[in-house]
Parts: sequence; structure tokens; C-alpha cells
Amino acid sequence: MPDIILIITGILCLIAGLAGCILPAIPGPPVSYAGLLLLHFTDKAQFSATQLLLWLLIVVIVQVLDYLVPMLGSKYSGGTRWGTRGCLIGTVIGLFFMPWGIILGPFLGAFIGELFGGRETRQALKSGLGSLLGFLFGTVVKCVLCGYFAWEFVSALVR
Repeated sequence: MPDIILIITGILCLIAGLAGCILPAIPGPPVSYAGLLLLHFTDKAQFSATQLLLWLLIVVIVQVLDYLVPMLGSKYSGGTRWGTRGCLIGTVIGLFFMPWGIILGPFLGAFIGELFGGRETRQALKSGLGSLLGFLFGTVVKCVLCGYFAWEFVSALVR
């Protein structure tokens, strides 16, 4: 009976984790990882310590990159320090205006930052679009990781 509860809770964590890749209020990869941990504590499946630690490391890296990639997108699309800092500020402010703030925050932050830095509108837009593409890339990476965790969960149950 306790195994069933852990498995059902693990499945719910995986579903919430996948949703969290798109809904910024839920940290997707950590929640999906929790689902794998719940399965690990059952008699149905066991993961090695190496697997669990490697997956934890990947989750930490993905979570950190999720905040850095929009800034890198701004920088590599020709943005300056102003755009990068604006992107960071926009990301933080955007957290308070869910769900659109998390998408528009980095874009608008980079755009406005570049304008404050004296860039022309066209270059500021390019920097803002770079941060938006960085955000979208980070979302795809999170979805892939959570999908992989779901696959590991299901394949461990089927074995």
C-alpha cells in the first residue's frame, strides 16, 4: 500500500514538473526529480546512487542556466552590459506578473536596458529578441529533462 501512494505521488510530481516547464510558478525539473526519488523509495524500482546524484547535478545546472540563458541570448545577439543587466532586472520583475511577465520580462528588460544605454531601437530590439530566444531555449531544455525523467520513471516501473 505505501508503494502505491509513493508511485501515485511520483506520477503527480512528474505531471506537475512537466507543467512547471511552462508555468513559472512551479520549478519543473526539481519537482520531476522528486517524482523519481519517490519511485526510488519503493520496492518497484531502484536507481543507483550515481544516477541519483548525476540527475541532481543536471537539475541544479538546468535551474541555474534557466536564469542565465536569456542574458546570454541578449549578449550574443549584440547586446551590451545595459541589455544584460536589463534582462536580469526584467526577469526578476517578471516573476511578479505571471504568466506573461516571465516571458516578456527578459525581453522588455533587455530592450529597455539597451535604450537606457544609448542604443538605437533596432539594436535594442535585437537584444530583446535574443533574450526571448534564450528563454525559449531554456524552456525546451527543461521540457526535455522532465520528459526524460518521466521516461525513466515509466521504464523503471515496467522492468
